[in-house]
Amino acid sequence: MVVCRRILTLMGEEVINMAYVKVDENEPLEKSIKRFKRMVEKEGIIREWKKREYYEKPSTIQNRKNKALARKQMKKVRKMHASKAY
Repeated sequence: MVVCRRILTLMGEEVINMAYVKVDENEPLEKSIKRFKRMVEKEGIIREWKKREYYEKPSTIQNRKNKALARKQMKKVRKMHASKAY
């Protein structure tokens, strides 16, 4: 049985993801560890931790988002030109 909880802090602002796995008596430990890893990966807990590991200025965040948007648009343009060539 896999259980995931979201707990609010006392201030009510921050949400903390707590992921844990209940291990049955006859279930191998390796299997439960795999389930736990999948759950953590699915919820993006590691990705979120890495993102928040260091402070990032708001201007840096905006620059990163703008660059990602520009890459996405260029990819769309290239795809469109490639389809017209045929």
